[in-house]
Amino acid sequence: MALLLFAAVCCAAPVGNAISAYVALKSGAQDDGGIAEGGSAADIPPRMLTAYKKAVQQVGQHVPTCQGMHWPVLAGIAKVESNHAVGRNIAGNGDIRPRIYGVLLNGSGAGGNTTSFPDTDNGRWDGTASAERAVGPFQFLPSTWDGVGEDANGDGRADPHNADDAALGAAIYLCGKGRDLTQRGQLKAAVLQYNQSGAYVANVLGWIDQYTAAAKDPGLKNVTGTVRTVIEAAQSQRGVPYSWGGGNANGASYGICCSPSGKSGTTIRGFDCSGLTQYAYARVGISLPRVAAAQAGVGQRIPASLGTSALKAGDLVFYATAPGRDSTIYHVGIYVGGGKMVNAPRPGTVVRLDSVNAISGFAGGARLL
Repeated sequence: MALLLFAAVCCAAPVGNAISAYVALKSGAQDDGGIAEGGSAADIPPRMLTAYKKAVQQVGQHVPTCQGMHWPVLAGIAKVESNHAVGRNIAGNGDIRPRIYGVLLNGSGAGGNTTSFPDTDNGRWDGTASAERAVGPFQFLPSTWDGVGEDANGDGRADPHNADDAALGAAIYLCGKGRDLTQRGQLKAAVLQYNQSGAYVANVLGWIDQYTAAAKDPGLKNVTGTVRTVIEAAQSQRGVPYSWGGGNANGASYGICCSPSGKSGTTIRGFDCSGLTQYAYARVGISLPRVAAAQAGVGQRIPASLGTSALKAGDLVFYATAPGRDSTIYHVGIYVGGGKMVNAPRPGTVVRLDSVNAISGFAGGARLL
């Protein structure tokens, strides 16, 4: 609410669940939010996503010094505040019906509220004059909306129950007097201003990271058949937390204890590197061993001496503490082309797209398709 090195298991992470499958993402160039466009996440209604992107285009008119406002920032807030108004009707002009109301903030304790907020709008936005309640997909208090609300859809009024207006108001609020949201510290400060809870900040940042990952398209125009199926399956898990020992042919799972650095996966539902490859290849009927070193023995081995240029899309790519000795392989990714791989790097990260040079000890690859 806006108040203003181990071979047994290879190398979790923002909170939140897995988001859209890669196949639900549309390729494209730069979107109006300034990140490589991968289209939309499947859990965001298209009209809401349009509102987020529109707000990114418009916010500079109101906060010219703001930097780094991208649609995943707004999507992260809206996911936590209202689940993107899912279940409501979102009209072409952005109006949301039925309206979204939070609990009545009268200090009664109902819904977890213990502080009373006296009415400021005579019920104009929150439907009651007895106290305040948060409104709309971004859950603004009427008093906060009074300071940041703008007309984004050109209908002559600033309405927190309108997707376009609310998204622009949120962008203005998060930008403050001119934050640089590409700086993690300033992004955290912006989210904390929205709701002064550490747990809330962690939740929102987790979703922002996941939507950002989903929006980046590595490009698979020339990849077809089973290779494409494997890569799309891996891509669908981008943004899912890394979990030591997590993941298998059926998908993400809780992991085990503990990594060499002492990180446990027992409370994190996600993937480690070999769990991710197991899942992706199972989509085309290929069963892989559980650990990275054993996976190197499947398919046609590609020697490290040939270099990364010998890799093709869909190949497994390996890393070892002693390249040339497969028994020391500790990490595996899935090559997607262009020098990049889908990768579950290590505890404290998420499944993501990385350079094949991001991990040390390149040990060649394996071609299974």
